[in-house]
Amino acid sequence: MALTAAILWGVSGTCAQFLFQHRGVNTEWLVTIRLLVSGTILLSLAASKRAAGFRAIWRTPADSLGMLAFAILGILAVQYTYFAAINNSNAATATILQYLGPALIACYLAIRNRKPPTAIETIAIASAMLGTALIATHGDTHKLSMSRPAFLWGIASAFALAFYALQPVALLKKWSASVVIGWGMFIGGVAFSFVHPPWQTAGHWDMVALAMLAFIILFGSFAAFYLFLTSVKILGSAESTLLACAEPLSAAILAVVWLHVSFSLCDWLGAALILTTILLLSLPAKNTAIGDEPLLVE
Repeated sequence: MALTAAILWGVSGTCAQFLFQHRGVNTEWLVTIRLLVSGTILLSLAASKRAAGFRAIWRTPADSLGMLAFAILGILAVQYTYFAAINNSNAATATILQYLGPALIACYLAIRNRKPPTAIETIAIASAMLGTALIATHGDTHKLSMSRPAFLWGIASAFALAFYALQPVALLKKWSASVVIGWGMFIGGVAFSFVHPPWQTAGHWDMVALAMLAFIILFGSFAAFYLFLTSVKILGSAESTLLACAEPLSAAILAVVWLHVSFSLCDWLGAALILTTILLLSLPAKNTAIGDEPLLVE
């Protein structure tokens, strides 16, 4: 389930790249419609199962403020920065840069807990930095190998992922994950509707484009989320997060094979180094800071 969810996330990102580059779909519109529809589906599921916190989560100011922060600065931010990075580069590069998030989490937790990083965490952080440098410069430190907006959106996506993973910890300890994520998606979609209303569509819509939109919403959001959370219940967060490494790999392979994205040796080496970060931070969960926190990917 964890592996399937990761692959679905990776394929979803590549489908988004196709819609942006070959059908002229607006980035803001896709973010809005994905969050609104996915959030509605998750909330409907939570309501049908009478999940804990469906309404009660709004009864206390602390939970309400936490929910709003998670929706706007977490879910909405990570979705928009990720899609903006794809639109300015490609799904493979955007997904790999987003996976710097766990290294940022490790740095934050070390500072918050006033505890120096362990040897494993130090190696993982160094690996993430080197991998990012290789992807961004291809070994030439005097220039970027991608556009500046693509690099900045990719790094912003990593920071948004770190916030998205850390901020709802208190909420998830009290309420059902489907309720927290469902409300977060729905509120994020409503908020972004003021930026780009869902009824203002753009681009060329044919059966292929509609099928990819349906895949992004149903399989890349709802189904992937459900599968990943179920795997967390069975395997635990560390093992499930480790298996989620398949996401950038699936995005990279599909982008190269299907959309003919050029991926150099430096790109593959950089991707391997960033994925090594996840391996190092996930396997020895009891000895690393990130092992104490859930990581909600994509």
